[in-house]
Amino acid sequence: MSTIGDGSSYIAGDLATWLEDKQMEHVRGAPNHPQTQGKIERWHQTPKNRILLENHYLPGALEAAIETFVDHYNHQRAHESLGSVTPADVYFDRAKAILAERRRIKADTIRQRRLLNRTQAA
Repeated sequence: MSTIGDGSSYIAGDLATWLEDKQMEHVRGAPNHPQTQGKIERWHQTPKNRILLENHYLPGALEAAIETFVDHYNHQRAHESLGSVTPADVYFDRAKAILAERRRIKADTIRQRRLLNRTQAA
């Protein structure tokens, strides 16, 4: 096991290596403060509420359902907290371009509506 950070917090060597390769840091919640775990607990609740509604009888069916959910969550489902883009859009640095394009489309639409309203009022 490898030690990451201060104190007696340990994580598996493989995880430590993977995190280092991805230039990520292992972050832990504050001890005796369960509310700091709220985001991850909420995330765990989301797939449970969807995936566990179905029965998975075949080997690998549950794993496939989880994989499908995670793909949908990361690549298809827009997240309000991220400005209505996907986590993949943020991770792959596409969010700024997507949001700029949305602003451009909105401004063009408003301009066109104003022009139409002026011509109809005249």
